[in-house]
Amino acid sequence: MTTVTTLDILAIAAHRDDVEQTCGGTLLKMAQRGRRTGVLDLTQGEMGTRGTAEDRAREAADAAKILRASWRHALDIPDGRVENTWENRLKVARVIRETQPRVVILPYWKGRHPDHYTASVLGYEACFLAGLAKLAVSTQPSTISQTNYGAAASAEQKASLAPHRPFKIIYATLYYDVRPTFVVDISDQFEGKFASIMAYKSQFSDQEAGKDLFPAHDEIHARVESMARFYGMLGGVLYAEPFLQKEVGLVEDLLAIPVKSI
Repeated sequence: MTTVTTLDILAIAAHRDDVEQTCGGTLLKMAQRGRRTGVLDLTQGEMGTRGTAEDRAREAADAAKILRASWRHALDIPDGRVENTWENRLKVARVIRETQPRVVILPYWKGRHPDHYTASVLGYEACFLAGLAKLAVSTQPSTISQTNYGAAASAEQKASLAPHRPFKIIYATLYYDVRPTFVVDISDQFEGKFASIMAYKSQFSDQEAGKDLFPAHDEIHARVESMARFYGMLGGVLYAEPFLQKEVGLVEDLLAIPVKSI
């Protein structure tokens, strides 16, 4: 694989395994279409009921390979304490400048877990800051855990962090009950998505720790499939993942609008 200098799509989430659950099929589909995809995990997962940060680092690397991600990093923001601070915004803005994605996927801005909805606002504000020409962003390493599935980044990339702002920000809404503005057909990618989730053996294998919080192994496939089927039904396909965009959609040809009305 060639050296990764820029990404087409960067998915940002609070915890390792969030991306796999909310938009893993979409990332796999984009990679299969030749797009360079990446994942930025804001935390190491050290506060999880199950497993250790080291376990989750290995599992995240395995999952990234299944999803054919070109790049994956983890920041050092404390798990369970994702805060929208200036320091944290700069950490994410540095990654935006390093990877220069055209599309950024963020968690939806509402949810049960504070880390998830804080990651949404933090990510949005970091994308804005990354585009400010007069904002100086240090070239110091922005991550303490890095997996680059190509060669090491070039010296030029490390030395020059030019301003960059993504063209499009979309929100993965699977963790919150809100009607999406669009869904992505992952019918051909569903089994790959599920395999990436199951790469997190420390989280999803049957065990005593957290058994009241986590579904049994045999239930997980049914749950993931039922959600994908529901959103697939909305889009007229077998399996889909839901997203929301804040902008009004633009249509060029009324005859080319997908999804049947009646």
